[in-house]
Amino acid sequence: MDDYKILVEKARKFHGGICPGIVMGTRMTIAAMKELGLDPKERSHDLIVYVEIDRCMTDAVQAITGCSLGHRSLKYVDYGKFAATFINMKTGKAVRVSSIEDRSKDPANQSMEDAVKKLATMPEEELLKLEEVKLKVPENDIPGLPQHKAVCSKCGERIMDGRDVLVDGKVVCKACADRPYYQPAG
Repeated sequence: MDDYKILVEKARKFHGGICPGIVMGTRMTIAAMKELGLDPKERSHDLIVYVEIDRCMTDAVQAITGCSLGHRSLKYVDYGKFAATFINMKTGKAVRVSSIEDRSKDPANQSMEDAVKKLATMPEEELLKLEEVKLKVPENDIPGLPQHKAVCSKCGERIMDGRDVLVDGKVVCKACADRPYYQPAG
């Protein structure tokens, strides 16, 4: 069984099904890891991945690489793009992989089964754009124990990894400094 079949099955199991996003995420991960000189069938503790969308593609990246938010090796940047940047922290090399948009070949206008089949068999150069990029991972984003902890002077909650801000000379969390994404029910 070739790498693609092994890895797309791993992603399918993690995600709970197969869809175009799982196929794209699998193809992107294989291409990027090979470009970095890493074996996509083996977990690398030197790998950090920035994903640019919160869709199925990201589940494939997570399933194959083993990178996760909890391990601080998966980072989410909300750009809404089928793209991800893979960084080999040991070598410092980074590669960004994105989908090539060609509306004449858009699998969205096909059945799920046809789209999956087409994306799985398209030549890589027609499907993906790979480019070496420069990226410095901020010190507070590197996996490991928190280097910086603080307590919000307003809500009293702990803030980790340098995410605190100063407002009128006082340490506060971003939720207290701005508007939080939630509102108290009471």
